[in-house]
Order: sequence, then structure tokens, then C-alpha cells
Amino acid sequence: MSEPRRPTPQPGILDIAAYLPGKSGAPGSGAIKLSANESPLGASPRAVEAFAASAAQLQVYPEGSSRLLREALGEVHGIDPASIVCGNGSDDLLHLLAQAYLGPGDEAVMSRYGFSVYPIVTRAAGAKIVMVEERDYSADVDALLAAVTAHTKVVWLANPNNPTGTYLDAAAVARLHAGLRPDILLVIDSAYAEYVTAEDYADGLELARTQPNVVMVRTFSKIGLAAARIGWMVGPGHVVDTLHRIRGPFNVNLPAQLAGAAAARDVAFTRRLSEHNARWRDWITAELRASSNRMRVVPSQANFVMVLFEDAETAASAFEALAQAGYIVREIGASYGIANGLRISIGAEAAMRRVAEVLKSTVPAK
Repeated sequence: MSEPRRPTPQPGILDIAAYLPGKSGAPGSGAIKLSANESPLGASPRAVEAFAASAAQLQVYPEGSSRLLREALGEVHGIDPASIVCGNGSDDLLHLLAQAYLGPGDEAVMSRYGFSVYPIVTRAAGAKIVMVEERDYSADVDALLAAVTAHTKVVWLANPNNPTGTYLDAAAVARLHAGLRPDILLVIDSAYAEYVTAEDYADGLELARTQPNVVMVRTFSKIGLAAARIGWMVGPGHVVDTLHRIRGPFNVNLPAQLAGAAAARDVAFTRRLSEHNARWRDWITAELRASSNRMRVVPSQANFVMVLFEDAETAASAFEALAQAGYIVREIGASYGIANGLRISIGAEAAMRRVAEVLKSTVPAK
């Protein structure tokens, strides 16, 4: 029997593997979620207050361009609010960039273990993703440049990268940009910039402010406002104009705009979050490295660590042991092809100490 006639999606859409979010524990289980890189300290109290106050205005459309949010970001980061586009999470902006600058016959270049949304938005636009091998789980500038062809229109770079936590220093990013044709858009995704402690890091803001083919994308999701879905992008005027033409007319809701503006200005809270993260990221890295030669913690500049085990079976055993102890971490085999790895978000002190205990007992040294 033949298939019934029905609407069909564009070619390639059904070849896209849907995004796999981090797992949560069963409702009522009390499991602690360390799978989605969320803030262990909650949200900025100022953001919570602003969000609650917006309840009195729920009947009103939000201001279409997120002006108050853009003004707060401009104030805090020293940039012209007119150079900022806000979105319903940074994923929204990545989709818009792909829609605007990629199409059938085009190519987008990314590193092998880059953020899994990049292939989704690229293929949804009808373009081809070109995967480039990494050097020890870090983006390889020379390999990325070698992968560029006449069909390349976009280069996606997560810096620091998810799920590896590795980063390129400012000089390496500048070299990558210098090696690209002026008609190729370099998208620097700095979702974890607030957590970087490396002194040679740059978030891409200066390149985005000064170069006609660079944008920097950021998010509020990792600093306490994941539920609000707020992303922002800085770029040259012609890119900003393009995205304003195709974004949703009210793509950031009013509670999110107000909460985001308050969170942006609460630099003391963001600093406290960053300091907590640095302390426990470095602690668990050192603790696991010292405890077992069967676990490798990849150096991270994000708010998570990637732990590599000797094989996929050991990684699965570690995941299950953590789940039994009440901690849900991120399996990265299906979504990133790192079957022997787990990504563990940095949580509260008690969570980090218990995670280390479980892993040390489950994967002891040989």
C-alpha cells in the first residue's frame, strides 16, 4: 500500500537529529540535575524581583526591539545598544543567522565536538555542515581554515566549547578570523564567557565591534535565567539590520526583558557565581585527576567539566552510579559522539564533593 499524500518537509529536514537536552531526575525523586550547566546559585535577586514585578503588565505586548535590555547590556559592556540583537535564547539567534546567511549549496564549518545546535540550524537552512577534526578536544585553527572552500559562508566557533570546556585564546581566534575571506561570517558563541578565568581569553566582543564579518553571541541561560530564554548578539550594522528584518516581532517576552536587564546590571551576583564556579571546577578537576588513572578531566574554562573514561562501558557505569546516588549528569555519546565521556555541571559544594566520592569509588585507580 502506498503512503497517503500529505505535506512533506523540505529536503534534509528529516535527516536532522533533534537536539537532546540534559536529562532530569524523575519528578519527586529529589535528584540533583548536573546535566544542563545551570546556575547552582539560582538567579540574581534583582532579576527575580524584576520578573515578579512584570506580572502586573502581562496584558501588554513587550517592546519589540528589547530596548531596555539592550540598553542595560550596552551600559554594562560598554557597547552601542544599536549593535545588539536579542533573541529567545541564543539558539534563536543561531537559527536566524543560519536562515539569513546559509542556503542550498552553501557550507558551514565547525569543529568536531562543537555545540550540537550548529548542525541543526545549518541543515535546516538547506546548507551542508563541514565537520573538522579537533586537536585533543580543542578547536584546531589550521584545520578549520583548511576546510574552507568556495562554498563556505559561515564558520561556527563555540569559545569556550560545549561539551569539552576547551577554549581558543585571543591570538588564535584573531588568526582564525584573519584567515577567512571577508564574505564568510565568523560566529563566535561565547555562552560561557562569564566563567572563563584564563588571562589570554577574549570573548569576541572587540572583533564583533570592529570587523564587518564577525558576530558574538551570548546567553543569560548559564547565569541564572535559563527558564527565561534570553540570548543576545553583537555585530556590525548590516548583520544587525538583517536579523531585525526576520526575527519575530516580539521575540523576547516582557518578563524576560526586565529580568535580563536587572541580571545584566547585577555584576556582583555574576562575579559571585563565577568565583564559586572557578573554585569547584578546579577542585573537582584536581580531585578526580589525583584519584584515578582511569579518569581524565579535560581542562575546562566553562561551568562544567568533561570526564573521559577508558571506554564507553565504564562511562555508562559511572553515569548509573551517579544516578543511583541522586545526581544526573550529561551523557555525550549520542549527541556528540564521545561515548566514553560524561559532562558534569558545576553545582553546589555538597554536590561536587559527593560526585567526586561516587566516581572515585566507582572508577578506582588500577
